[in-house]
This record gives sequence, C-alpha cells and structure tokens, in this order.
Amino acid sequence: MAATLLELTRAAHEEVERLERLVVKDLQTEAKSHKERLHQNHRVRNMIDGIMASTSRLIEIYEDKDNARRDEIAALGGQNATGQNVFSVFYDRLKEIREYERRHPNALIVDVGDDPEELLKEEPWVDFSGEESFGRFLDMHELYNKYLNSKFESPIEYSAYLEYFPQTHMIPRSQKLTRQYKEYLTDLMEYLISFFERTQPLQDIERIFSKVEADFKERWEAGNVLGWEDKGLGNGLSPAFQEPSIDLDDYESVDELEELGADKLKLALAILGLKTGGTIQQRAERLWLTKFTPLEQLDRKHFAKGHEPSQKRTEDLRALKEVALSEVKIQRLCELLQEAIEETKAHVEKKQALTYEEMEAEREEEEVQAESESDEEDQQMYNPLKLPMGWDGKPIPYWLYKLHGLGQEFKCEICGNYSYWGRRAFERHFKEWRHQHGMRCLGIPNTKNFHEITFIKDAKALWEKIQERQGGNKWQPDLEEEYEDRDGNVYNKKTYTDLQRQGLI
Repeated sequence: MAATLLELTRAAHEEVERLERLVVKDLQTEAKSHKERLHQNHRVRNMIDGIMASTSRLIEIYEDKDNARRDEIAALGGQNATGQNVFSVFYDRLKEIREYERRHPNALIVDVGDDPEELLKEEPWVDFSGEESFGRFLDMHELYNKYLNSKFESPIEYSAYLEYFPQTHMIPRSQKLTRQYKEYLTDLMEYLISFFERTQPLQDIERIFSKVEADFKERWEAGNVLGWEDKGLGNGLSPAFQEPSIDLDDYESVDELEELGADKLKLALAILGLKTGGTIQQRAERLWLTKFTPLEQLDRKHFAKGHEPSQKRTEDLRALKEVALSEVKIQRLCELLQEAIEETKAHVEKKQALTYEEMEAEREEEEVQAESESDEEDQQMYNPLKLPMGWDGKPIPYWLYKLHGLGQEFKCEICGNYSYWGRRAFERHFKEWRHQHGMRCLGIPNTKNFHEITFIKDAKALWEKIQERQGGNKWQPDLEEEYEDRDGNVYNKKTYTDLQRQGLI
C-alpha cells in the first residue's frame, strides 16, 4: 500500500518538514555545557543529513527517468496501456489495500512528529580518546612520535610541538618531496579534519577547502604562499627546477642574444638542461632554438649529460605544489582550531606539574561541578519577596534585607528622581558622581551643608542663605580699616579721609 511513488513522495515531504521543525526547536534550546553543546550540534547534523537524504530521494522521483511516476499518475485516472477505466483501477487499488491490511493486521500508524522530545534528548555517540576529553583538547601524541622518528625532525618537547606543528614552512625544502614527509602531512591533515568534524559538525569542511584552494591558486601565481614564494623553483634545488632567466620574446635575433654575454647564456642553458659549452655564438644559437621548438621536441644532442627530463621536472613541480596546498589547508584548519590548540597547550603544561592522583581528582571534580551547575541552572529561582540578588546570584536572606532597610525607598530630585533602597545607600549617594553632577548643574558646591537635602528648591534656598550670611560678615575696608594721626589718635578710613580733606589733621 505504501509502496506507491506518490505515497513515498508524500512521506518524504512530511519527513523533511518534521526534521526542519525539530532542527528549529533544538537550536532554540540554549546548551549549558560543552558536552550538551556538542550533543546538540551532532543531533542537528544528523537531522540535516536526514533532510538531505529525503531531498535526494525526492529529486530522483521527480526526475522520473523510468517514467514510473508518470505511469502511476496516469493509472489513477484510468489512462493506462491496458485500457482499463477509472472504476477498475479504483477496485484494484481497494483490493490491494485490503490485502495489505489482511497481511499486517497489527500495523500501527505512529506519528513521530507528535512527541519530538525523545529525539531531542538523544545523545549521539561521538568517538573521542581520553586525552581529547570529549573534544576539549587535541591528542597529537601519535603524530608527535612520527615527527620525532622522521628525518626532518628537530628535538622538541610535546608542548613545544603543539606550537610548532602548524609552522610547516620551517621544515627544510629538501625534505618535502620525501615519502616520509608526505605520509606525515597526510596523517596530520586526516586527524585535524576528523577532530574538526567531531567538534564542529555543523561546519562544511568541503566548502572551506574549496575557498582555500581558490585562494591558493591566486597566491601561488603571485608568489605569496608562505614558504613557497619562489613557487618551488629555488632555495637549493637543481637548475632543472628553476625558471629561465631570459625571456626570448624580447629578442629578435641571435645577435641580440650574444650581447647578453657568455655567463648569462650559460646560466639560461643550464636552467633548461642544455649544453653550456662552446663559443658565445654557439650558446646563443642553442638557446635561440628553444624560442620556436619545445624542449620535448629538441634533438637529444643539444642536452647535457645526465640532465633531468622535462616530464619528470613537471611532475616534481606538480608534487611540490600539492605539498604546498596541503600545508595551506593544515594552516587553515589550525586557524579554525586555534582555541582548542591553545587550551591543549595550557592543559599539557598544567598536567606536567601534577601527579596521576591529582589529575584524576581534578577530572572527577570538573565532572561533578559541571553536573551540579547544570542541575542548579535547571531549577527555577524561587524569589516571591523579590529580594535583591547577592554575590552568588541568589536572593539575599530576609533578615539581612530587613537589617539594612532595603525595603525603604529614598528618592533624590537632584539626581533626577533616582531611587535609592536602604538608608546606607542613600547616605552614600551624596558623595557619588550622580549627585555631584546634579549639584554642579545647579551651580552649588557639594559641601556638607547640603547633606540630606534632596529637593532642588531646598538646595537653592539654603545656598541663598549661606550667601547672605557670608555677605553680612564680609570685611568692609571703609569702616574697619584703621589710620593713626601724629598725635596717636586712631580713626577708621572714612573718618580719617574726611578730617584730612577739611585740613583738621
């Protein structure tokens, strides 16, 4: 009954929609720990894979390469090759359904979309080693041993290797075409890809590598690849791996080549693998042949003994380019896993200073702490009195709330009607920036005289009284400044000036 193409199409569409709803619901739930986040990402990854599988089946059905879907639709309308009418097709389908029910009487229709909680609670199995600690750290010990047993190694500790292994440009160029280095590079990339896919399953590694390859082509042609600025043509390689130093397109005859001198011609011939002896004219003529004739078609008599064939030279250059591309991919993976690499280095350095018992105790403590934190976060905070939160994120005790009078509200108009809860906070706010800013805006100094004053009207009135009092006690020179005449009589400034003006003194 359910084997018809139309039923399979309907079921595939339903499955896609169901998985899409589950993905949305799962991502709306915030993961509270590293382990939960990892399980959530793998659940979503599995559901996305299911969506892609169902979509692939739908594409095959809709393409209808064998015309089965078209024939089934035609049969529903009674338009088949046997000439049956609509009623005969209907009764045939009815007979098929009854036969299916007779053979499967206990078949139940289960709507998996009604209860998605079981699927959302699933914890997918992810294979991590003990050293990787469920994706928190990298386990590079096997690669480290391969590195130590290689010919391109330098004796370093494991903690130093964690910082050194992304720097592939530090390895000598002469070792990069060896089978041992290629195997090491392959194993390193496979492990990094495996760790990346296990810890970040929602990332598309193929899309990342496609961008890396496109960028690599541009950088390779421009000579901007780190460690490969010469495109693999220099740094101690034989002349057969170097580019010609003379561009023959700039010259029109052999005579112009002779003007370059014997040394330059000899170098250009050596790079091409041709004989370098003879007069300057013979060298120029031999080099001039390569302008119109490819090296593969030149007579063997023009080549030096033991020179490297052009085909092998091309293959080696291609191999060097592949090695450079692998190194660039590894560097990109190290950038994406930079946080994990840093945590691994810190973990290794810390572990070197601990005993085995201390490491086991610390691991158990971390597990217990993670579980307790998860349980505490799951519990809803009970705070019916709406008490303030303490330093631990929990409501403070009620007796402490009453002791500090935190239920009493104080408003300050000078602070912009800001509320302060408790007497202690209210008294302290007179020295804080908000109250000082309000007093500065009023043009009043924030002194002890204005303590406990919160209304702008009261502050202005007190400031006026202070100014008046200071004006009454102000020193008046006309009345208080004293002068003495010749006889020793003392007068104030005003009386002395008047008597002097009348000529009496």
